[in-house]
Amino acid sequence: MDGTGCRHADDVPPRARRVPLPRMSALSVPAPTLGCVPLTRRLGAASVPAGATVAGIGAAVTGLLRDAPRLLTPSGLRGGVTELMWCSAHVAMYPWGLVREEPEPSDRYHLAGLGPVQRGLLAGDVEAAGTPILLLHGMADNRTIFRTLRRRLRRRGFQSVITVNYSQLTNDVRGAARLLAQEIEAVVARTGFERVHVVAHSLGGLIARYYVQRLGGDERVHTLVTLGSPHAGSLHAHLLPVQLCRQLRPGSDLMTELTLDARGCRTRFVAYWSDLDQLIVPHESARLDHPDLTVRNVAVHNVGHLALPRDGRVSHEIATLLSRLDHAGHSVDADVVPLRTDSTA
Repeated sequence: MDGTGCRHADDVPPRARRVPLPRMSALSVPAPTLGCVPLTRRLGAASVPAGATVAGIGAAVTGLLRDAPRLLTPSGLRGGVTELMWCSAHVAMYPWGLVREEPEPSDRYHLAGLGPVQRGLLAGDVEAAGTPILLLHGMADNRTIFRTLRRRLRRRGFQSVITVNYSQLTNDVRGAARLLAQEIEAVVARTGFERVHVVAHSLGGLIARYYVQRLGGDERVHTLVTLGSPHAGSLHAHLLPVQLCRQLRPGSDLMTELTLDARGCRTRFVAYWSDLDQLIVPHESARLDHPDLTVRNVAVHNVGHLALPRDGRVSHEIATLLSRLDHAGHSVDADVVPLRTDSTA
């Protein structure tokens, strides 16, 4: 650890290993069946001046109007049409996501029945292939948003890809983060892996980030990938006067808390943001900028909010990244993981 208190690769514990009984934290609970987890806690919401709310609504509308010229370009039109198509498909599949998902066995260590790509990952790095990957959806959504990404990760050879549902009535990021901690401890206990990866869409990314930064989740989360998450809030949160939206407004108490000291955080972050994201305004709010966190921000062009978890380029990069990371979160071969950054996208 250097003079700033930041943790480097040499400070990271040894490689994760399969153990018969991993150490559990104070948040540990008996391993439940993964599925819908009711998050019903309500906390008192602070009052917001009416003038500030009106100004926020006006700024949100202005942000949407600013995107109008982009939608009239050929690439913008393609992105808009793709978003509408995915939205229609998602509405059709949504009811299936309400069905409880049974956890799959994650102890496959033989090559029978696997394709060449799956064999390659399992034979080349059994830890990468077996490390659990949790997929966490966004506000009022469910696990069907990850139908495409989950299938692609499984095809790449990842053996334990778990979709986690939480209640559509969630109204508090902090409470949701505490329940996420319980889910992750249950996965750790069931699989024997001490650390997991999390890929989270929209609100799910903020819930996972709060768990990592404020609840000690960096002990469990190796890499957190966020897709269109409002790390700096979104002006659209002014449109609804509920507690959750108040937390998602720029400058809220939650946003302020997430800017606090996070030195020593071991989790590596990758934050995808799109210049055609209709729900994150301004779009750059989906970037994650914190001096104490190891973050790579990746700009994606002309991809809508619901299309981000389904975009082929994004899926490919996530799969490649998670298959080529050492325990410290660094790429074992920089040439194999050409993740674009904001400056080169």
